[in-house]
Amino acid sequence: MLGRVIKIFSDFYYVSTSEGIVEAKLRSVLKKQNLEVFTGDFVVLEQFDINSMQAFISSVKERTSLISRPKAANISQVIIVSALKEPDLNFEQLDRYIAHCEYHKIVPILCFNKEDIVDTDKLKDAVCKIYEPLKYNIVFTSALQKTGIEELKPLLKDNTSILCGSSGVGKSSLINAILNNSNLKTSPISDKTKKGVHTTRHCELISTDENSYIVDSPGFSQLKFDFLLPSEIQNLFTEFKNIDKACRFKNCLHVGESGCSFQKAIDNMSVSRYESYKKFVKEAQEYENKISKISIKEEARHKFNQNKIMTKISSKKRNLSRKTSKQNMYKEET
Repeated sequence: MLGRVIKIFSDFYYVSTSEGIVEAKLRSVLKKQNLEVFTGDFVVLEQFDINSMQAFISSVKERTSLISRPKAANISQVIIVSALKEPDLNFEQLDRYIAHCEYHKIVPILCFNKEDIVDTDKLKDAVCKIYEPLKYNIVFTSALQKTGIEELKPLLKDNTSILCGSSGVGKSSLINAILNNSNLKTSPISDKTKKGVHTTRHCELISTDENSYIVDSPGFSQLKFDFLLPSEIQNLFTEFKNIDKACRFKNCLHVGESGCSFQKAIDNMSVSRYESYKKFVKEAQEYENKISKISIKEEARHKFNQNKIMTKISSKKRNLSRKTSKQNMYKEET
């Protein structure tokens, strides 16, 4: 039986099938193979018991996409939800989500929620000025007043969309507004920290209509570019993608180098976007330095001997070994 994983809780996988929702477990052989199953995966079930609605997952179908955070499979687009106020709009955090979408080659849609709060007009103008030239779809919504929902719905049609964003921006409230119900738990902003409170604990696939799905995901903010090299960061920014030729300097990172060919593109970037770019490059540089140190340590631990890689013995262990040999020789003589 073929089904799709809609939710994972502990070691149980809840799979949507033609027979209904089946509670499944992973076969032991797949666990030994360290096979991971994610929300959104299409899986094959066996030993299905219609009375208990339980089964085992025997295999996972090939994925069309996989995003690492939040972990979800077969996603066609990402709805990046930001609040205009409460919590305050964080442009760097927004750029992090956009850059991760670019890395995974998944279409991002920018949704700015809580437009019903007063004094958001200047922010809306700033958002449009920065992101409209980049050709991203932008939607302004209010989950509370249900404005902008009808503009968002057509973008969800025939897609599996995942909503991501920091806690408290209104992801679950938006889904409730789209579905016209209040099944998903929501929480207000913390009075103490002025930040969002975690209400969604796991990714869950929700059907909006035939062939259209939304994945509600937990809020998070710690997205770092500590897995890429500095030269790869430019590929995550549309402003640099549209440049016809490469920079004339081979190792240029476009962070203020004299004579950089990308200077015109940098001048046309918004201040906040360029600041985000420089921050991401710095994180990637820290990663590069880290792996360089690890590489040097690994190299110090090994040597080549007769075209073979051999582990080096430290001088301390070597001296100890010689001392032991001498002791053994002395014992044999006596």
